[in-house]
Amino acid sequence: MKILCLSDYVDPLIYNPNLKNAFPDIDMVLCAGDLPMDYIDFVVTILNKPTYFVFGNHNLKELRFYEKNPSHLPMNQAQAPRQFIRPDAPTHGAIYAGFKCLENKNLSYIDPKTGKKTPLLIAGISGTCKYNNGACQFTDREMKHLLKKFSLRLLWNKIRYGRYLDIFLTHATPRHIHDHEDPCHIGFDCFNWFLQKFKPSLMIHGHIHLYDMREERIGTYYGTKIINAYAHCIVEFPDTSDIKSENVSQELAKEDLQK
Repeated sequence: MKILCLSDYVDPLIYNPNLKNAFPDIDMVLCAGDLPMDYIDFVVTILNKPTYFVFGNHNLKELRFYEKNPSHLPMNQAQAPRQFIRPDAPTHGAIYAGFKCLENKNLSYIDPKTGKKTPLLIAGISGTCKYNNGACQFTDREMKHLLKKFSLRLLWNKIRYGRYLDIFLTHATPRHIHDHEDPCHIGFDCFNWFLQKFKPSLMIHGHIHLYDMREERIGTYYGTKIINAYAHCIVEFPDTSDIKSENVSQELAKEDLQK
């Protein structure tokens, strides 16, 4: 399975009418946040492949938020922030994966060890660590509360399919993996807890801009391959080969666009 991963930057190599010629064998698209919906709409229209997206801390006009700590509840009963897409918000043929566990029966996962064929299992999380009380920002405690809501569904996946999760799609990073130390770009400690406990094969995130393409894009944590999707990158799943570097994929795309 070949996955096109996007985040944070409207890439002219993607936002191009020759996109399908440049990337003819894409099976799925994962959008890791901070992308305008008309950009996602374009990708869905041109490629016509299953597309999943989460929100970051920008481009949030499609979201509506409830108050984070309802005033009528005592502080010890305050709920974690709730978030959802407006009922009238267009998703442009893409699937919102934020705070959800999903399975795709049309994109089967074939276990390379057992050969067993099962649906692809995906979970997504929107948002970043809280840094200025803006929308789609959460404390680590709030985010862990939201992650724990996945537990029963992930346990069911383990019973039924023999694994909790295949792909974890987020905007923010785990702590100390690709993150930065400024308040805006610090990672979630609870993501590290989630990766240790539920062991997805692949985590795709955004949020961390790669201004120098020699910066680290790939990491691992307790067996999970963690990939920064900034701009665009191509991922093979299950992992039969390492991710193509951005420079390589750009050169191939440029050649196709020039034909």
